[in-house]
This record gives sequence, C-alpha cells and structure tokens, in this order.
Amino acid sequence: MKRTIVSALVFLTLFPVIGTGEQKNSQALEVVDNVKLNKYIGLWYEIARIPNRFQKSCARKVTAKYELREDGRLNVINKCVKENGKTSRVKGIAKIVDPQTNAKLKVSFVQIFGFSLFWGDYWIIALDENYEYAVVGHPKRKYGWILSRSPELSDSTLRNIFKIIEKKGYDSDRFKLTEQ
Repeated sequence: MKRTIVSALVFLTLFPVIGTGEQKNSQALEVVDNVKLNKYIGLWYEIARIPNRFQKSCARKVTAKYELREDGRLNVINKCVKENGKTSRVKGIAKIVDPQTNAKLKVSFVQIFGFSLFWGDYWIIALDENYEYAVVGHPKRKYGWILSRSPELSDSTLRNIFKIIEKKGYDSDRFKLTEQ
C-alpha cells in the first residue's frame, strides 16, 4: 500500500517532465489495421526504445509480458535488470480504446485502491505478419519501442523496422538499442 502511494507521488512529481523530448511532427500517427490479441499476448523482448524517464533505471534484459484477462483487458508485466544487477518488475493493465483494430490501447502502471490512474497511450504502429516483431508508439511520438519475440533481430529486419519508423514520422536516431 505504501509502495503504491509512493509510486503515485513520484509519478505526479515527474509528470510535468515526462512529456519532454516529444518529437514535433504534425503527421497523424497511423496504427496497424488489426491486432489479434490472442497472437499478441505472451513475452516480448525490447530491442530498442526512445529513452524515457520511467525506464531510466533499466540497463538491460528488458521484457514485456502481456496476458489476456477475462474482462478483455490485458495484464502488462514489464521487467528489466538495473545497473546494480537487481531485477525490476512493474505490473500494469492495458485497455483497448479502438476495438475495430485493437491497435490503440491505454496502459496504466499506477493502481490505488483497485483503481488504475494515469493512462498512457500505447499504439501498435507496426506488426510483423507472424507477430515476430512489433513497434509501439505514442500519437505525439513522445515514446517508442521496438519489440521482438526473440532477444535479437537480424540486421536486415532491424533496418526494415527503422525504415518503417521513419515513414511513421519518427526520427530513428532517437531509438537506442537495448542490451539483452
């Protein structure tokens, strides 16, 4: 309970700063046409991300696990290894905000008294037809992640993903590779 309240207070303190680093691009961010949630759930490895404040302590071995809930939402379990070698784990919840595509979600990692607060945009903007990789973005391009079902992607696949990211209006140089 204390940990949840402390987490919420830390988030509220940092909230004005989180939006910094936003990429200026007036082009609307397009999402994929359809996400089959039963294929999307499971474990994903972070291949690259735009550095952000809420993952600042994550040094390597970053993963995200998605589990389908009975209410149609997703449990989100993010893990990483910090510089000191300790594992960090945070659990959140995601809800679908665009049921036609399932590609626009909102995610919250702050729960107080059973209520989820501070929902953030989580848009799936690229997805391999076999669900081997995904690119997740934010409508204002504040954040971005390249995810894969395996800890590594081939150089050619990664080059193709960076081309997709550029077409979506992101500066691919903002993405930093994650040590797995």
